[in-house]
Amino acid sequence: MHEARIDPAEAARRVLRERYGGATLLFLAGSVVRGEATPDSDLDLVVVYERLPNAYRESFFYEGWPVEAFVHDPVTLGRFFASDRREGVPSIINMVAEGVEIPAPCDLSARLKEEAAATLAAGPPPWDDEHLGDVRYWLTDCVDDLRHPRSADELVATGARLYEVAADFFLRTRGLWSGRGKTIPRRLRETDADFAARFSRAFELLFVEKRQEEAVALVGEMLAPHGGFLFEGHRRDAPPEGPGPS
Repeated sequence: MHEARIDPAEAARRVLRERYGGATLLFLAGSVVRGEATPDSDLDLVVVYERLPNAYRESFFYEGWPVEAFVHDPVTLGRFFASDRREGVPSIINMVAEGVEIPAPCDLSARLKEEAAATLAAGPPPWDDEHLGDVRYWLTDCVDDLRHPRSADELVATGARLYEVAADFFLRTRGLWSGRGKTIPRRLRETDADFAARFSRAFELLFVEKRQEEAVALVGEMLAPHGGFLFEGHRRDAPPEGPGPS
């Protein structure tokens, strides 16, 4: 049975006061802000100090809430915004953009929200031809393994890898932000509800019924505008100083 939990905004205010007394503010983000919380949801907090020697992340329990705190100053947040953009997954950017300011909005929170919004609007950088080729090759490899799996276990394991890579390909080749794990279905629905339903159906058939045909066809359809499946001719050179691409 879950311990009774206080209001998330009140919990965030108390955490700021009791644990991060020197901080300027925090952003309360995640499912509790989007109205999607479950009994197991945690509090996602971006805590902002005026200056820190380094950013850090920590996890703890407070008044029945599991708390994930991402502790920054404006400089480290800027670096993490840039890292999110390179990866194409706006994790902490979204937390600041959608977060509720605790204890209240201020000049710093407004500036950080403006920076987050501008970064989201700019989108992730496009893939270059080399990286596009790499992802086409990875998808081809997964699909080849799906066509003739040695066991149901291997079919599911390959499908689990394919799920995230295929979703990332669909979003990034459209110049859109991607997602990881449980954020993938939401990102696909926001982008193209019809495709999201087809994607979900294809992988449900793969994982539940061990039928791979729809997933294989869907990946082939996604790859077609970008040169199709890729095996022959794909090459990556390792740097002279040591190991490189695998």
